[in-house]
Amino acid sequence: MKGRQVVLDRVNGFAAAALLEGGRLEDLVIDGERPRPGTVYRARAGRPAKGMGGMFVEIPGGTGFLRQAKGLSPGEAALVQVTGFAESGKAVPVTSRIAFKSRRCIVTPGAPGVNLSRKIRADETRDALLRIGREAMAGSDMGLVLRSSCAAAEAGEISREIAETRARAEGVVADASGPCATLLEGDCAHALARREWSDSARIAEEAEAFAAHGVLDALEALRSPQAPLADGASIFVEATRALVAVDVNTGADSSPAAGLKANLGAARELPRQLRLRGLGGQVVIDPAPMGKRDRGRFEAALKAEFRRDPVQSDLVGWTTLGHYEIKRRRERESLSEVWGPLADG
Repeated sequence: MKGRQVVLDRVNGFAAAALLEGGRLEDLVIDGERPRPGTVYRARAGRPAKGMGGMFVEIPGGTGFLRQAKGLSPGEAALVQVTGFAESGKAVPVTSRIAFKSRRCIVTPGAPGVNLSRKIRADETRDALLRIGREAMAGSDMGLVLRSSCAAAEAGEISREIAETRARAEGVVADASGPCATLLEGDCAHALARREWSDSARIAEEAEAFAAHGVLDALEALRSPQAPLADGASIFVEATRALVAVDVNTGADSSPAAGLKANLGAARELPRQLRLRGLGGQVVIDPAPMGKRDRGRFEAALKAEFRRDPVQSDLVGWTTLGHYEIKRRRERESLSEVWGPLADG
């Protein structure tokens, strides 16, 4: 099937959304029981975490960990926002830099000014959008970021969405005092898909949509840690408690260029595999054998692919043992937790 398609369904009773491009599964979000990224809490500051550069905070139903808690005293109320999913048994990662995101814009309390997505390059369009943004945020000390989707939207539609997002932000910020409480739930999988994926995409949400559009088959394939690459090569993506291990294999190809070809294929496929499997944290790649002179090509391919990936990842670099390390934000629930245990191999 050609083009982009967003498929909405439910998995184990939770909202689930899949993004297909040309019939291939490119992204996946399945809700679970943990707090969703974007959730805003009125929290209570707890004890500083010496040596960790942050502070534990009390949130409804548990504990959060706030980095950069300078100026916050124990017992003080603070607004915090969930940034990702914590490992089992660990505090929920939160930030005090709250942002209210919608399809067209992001409203940022405490960060004034009107800014545009860098993807909007036409001067005339940029000038028009800046005027719309400044008019819509007049009298507010909050900031605004106009997203790339504004380039193809009508002025009235943009203004309405800014007004709605600004009102939501102002309502939450005005409710900063009091006991611990949930002030805003993060977007569920369906809302996130409509917000992030729906531009130039058809939306399918009929009953049993995942089965009808092949998403269930793709999920079954992800039960295996092995993902095929071209020419018989493959990667194994396996999560442990400490890290995500990625092993690159050349398969039956024993030619001198086999290692480099497999590693370049792995670089192109890895961001997709991490997205679909909901994996983050420390990622360690064990590349197939290749000459040190080829490391630059492999690293350049990794950087190009992760630059297009929507989940924030920091490419750390090579270790003395010849592994490559990546630090990746945990923005998705692990597929093994929301879909069921994965196969061993």
